[in-house]
Parts: sequence; C-alpha cells; structure tokens
Amino acid sequence: MRLVSFKRLPMGQQADLLCRRGHLLSDRRQDSFELQLYALGDFYAEVWRSKGEEHILFIHLFQHPRGLTPYLENIRLPEV
Repeated sequence: MRLVSFKRLPMGQQADLLCRRGHLLSDRRQDSFELQLYALGDFYAEVWRSKGEEHILFIHLFQHPRGLTPYLENIRLPEV
C-alpha cells in the first residue's frame, strides 16, 4: 500500500490495516505515551497511545528515514 492511499482512510481502518498487514518493527515510551512503529508499503507509521490505554490518540506517518532515529537501537526486523 502506498502512503497516499493509506492517508485517505479513517484512523480506525488505518489501525486495522497496520495490525493485519503492517510489520511491527519496534515500540518505545516517550513521556506518558506508548508508541509502536510499523512498516507498511512505502512508509512508516507510528501509533501513539496514552500509557496503559488501548485507545489510539493518533497515527503519525512518515517516509524519511530520519523518523527512525529514536527506534534504531530496538528495531526488530521481520524474519523472512
């Protein structure tokens, strides 16, 4: 899937698609937030939740590798 198509979807559908077809690369905590990093198609998606909550606050999308910097030490590559 391409970033442009993904951005057109409502957040609930984006979250479902990330769970079903995205590759979970890493997770981390920042202040009172829990973040999960996914790779899907030609982009990355960062899912933001409040600590201990299931409700998604927002999904940050990016393509530039610079966005990966906070995750580099913890990235788990999918097994082939």
